[in-house]
Amino acid sequence: MTKQTPAVHYSITSHDLAAHLFQVTLTIAAPDPAGQIASLPVWIPGSYMVREFARNIIRISASANGKKVALKKLNKTSWRAAPCEGVLQISYEVYAWDLSVRAAHLDQSHGFFNGTSVFLQVHGQEHSPHVLEIQKPVDAAAKNWRVATSLPELKAKRYGFGSYIASDYDDLIDHPVEMGEFALVSFKAHGVPHDFVVTGKVPNLDLARLAKDLQKICETEIAFFEPRSKQAPMSRYVFMTMAVGDGYGGLEHRASTALICNRADLPTKNDASMSEGYRSFLALCSHEYFHTWNVKRIKPAVFANYDLSQENYTSLLWLFEGFTSYYDDLILRRCGLIDEDAYLKLIAKTVNSVQRGSGRKKQSLADSSFDAWTKYYRQDENSPNAIVSYYAKGSLVALGLDLSIRAETQGKKSLDDVMRALWKKFGKDFYAKVPSGKQQGLGEEEFAGLVEQATGVNVKRFIDKYIKGTEDVPLAKLYAEFAVDCLDAGSAKKASLNVRFSKSGADCKLAHVYEQGAAHRAGLSAGDLLVAINGLRVTAADVANGVSNLLAAYNIGETVQVHVFRRDELLNVDLKLQADDAPALTITLASNQKFAGAKKRPSA
Repeated sequence: MTKQTPAVHYSITSHDLAAHLFQVTLTIAAPDPAGQIASLPVWIPGSYMVREFARNIIRISASANGKKVALKKLNKTSWRAAPCEGVLQISYEVYAWDLSVRAAHLDQSHGFFNGTSVFLQVHGQEHSPHVLEIQKPVDAAAKNWRVATSLPELKAKRYGFGSYIASDYDDLIDHPVEMGEFALVSFKAHGVPHDFVVTGKVPNLDLARLAKDLQKICETEIAFFEPRSKQAPMSRYVFMTMAVGDGYGGLEHRASTALICNRADLPTKNDASMSEGYRSFLALCSHEYFHTWNVKRIKPAVFANYDLSQENYTSLLWLFEGFTSYYDDLILRRCGLIDEDAYLKLIAKTVNSVQRGSGRKKQSLADSSFDAWTKYYRQDENSPNAIVSYYAKGSLVALGLDLSIRAETQGKKSLDDVMRALWKKFGKDFYAKVPSGKQQGLGEEEFAGLVEQATGVNVKRFIDKYIKGTEDVPLAKLYAEFAVDCLDAGSAKKASLNVRFSKSGADCKLAHVYEQGAAHRAGLSAGDLLVAINGLRVTAADVANGVSNLLAAYNIGETVQVHVFRRDELLNVDLKLQADDAPALTITLASNQKFAGAKKRPSA
């Protein structure tokens, strides 16, 4: 930025709550004399799918010195203003009705937006300071609204409407904003202020417990990357949570995260237990917070300077998402929120979910990462038979790599050392000392060398087999040296259709038909509506237990008559029942006599 380059100004107003419309005014003090180009991103970092945010711009116009300036649309996301003298203003309306962590949502209950959904990028001025004025809505429904964001205040007061400041465009779009009558609790983690914000009705919400548990998670992760200084990479952090009847997800940002969860998963004052839903929510918080280091600052090279106009391809998402998934539950164990047995059950659950799909034998983790834009984020009914999750299998690769490093170095080194080496080389100074637009990230083939440098262990063969190849990570063999038993209970030897049912609607719809299973061999397909088995009607209650109650009367190998609707046509097929082939691995601590000489486990 030169001294002559003024700040880019945005003003956003919750214009019409009932129509879900934001009004945005972009003010450019020094527009390009050849004609200023402005564009909206097609994707948001952290969510690898082209989402075409510009489709939600309802109308747009430009003016200068009180006179209309012509706007020419160049493509699906970009406009060019005609050359003009003086200050250029571009005004536009944005439709906001996507209740997710990825976009924008506005109604009488709250307002939420990510910058990628509402702020046009001013070409040629991306590295200038960006000022945001958040206007208070005039609607009476918003009378008591406050503002939650990690964006630094310029003239606004904390939690208030007014002006905020960003160092550049990338900074501006990396701080989502929540507006509403939210619940709020604050705590400090190694001296850094943290806010936890909840929008949505949660009766008897236990904010004190949330603050206590999250403080443990945050302090453990800060100390993980900076064990000596315990210095966090941000001066303040905000958890923004939308509580709904049915929802789950999160999206990381450099000093905040946007979360959505079932309200039933949040803790209440009358229940001190660690429910599965609350444990899952804490793991989600742990995951997104870990991203503060791993992917927001330690990045693949292609993400160091995003191109928001198109897909940015990398084969490394198994590291940035998979390794984060490994550490999210492990952090819960290390900070004492769950015990060893509970942690090992979570590992077993992940193993079983990965092994359930035959896609893991067809797609490598590297390919899964590269194809995230078209396959993982666009899953369909055949996905279990065609792809592997770089989250789930990536976490198992991280576990396998951790165990391998610990075993080969006699416990002197671990995957923790690798993560800290990545942090020191790529992440620690990513925003602090490197000029904007000049940051560097991890090269596509750089990981193996860094592991060897950090631990002395050569992992090239491991990478070739389990990351670039499609072999299963041999966890039973790797865990054996750590006094942990992996036992395959095998199938329950009960008859099965080998399908997965849709969870939505009253119809008994097949969501997935597993390859070479009984339904597949009988010619059934995803989308078929199961009506009856041997003349008995199949109900939604039957589907809740996988129709095991209806199949309990039959043996594996028996043939049953199945009626299904495919579209509006009734089909009658003979189906030979097969064994339920759902994996049933259990992972437990070994008997006491095996502990002698056992190496220290990552979760010990």
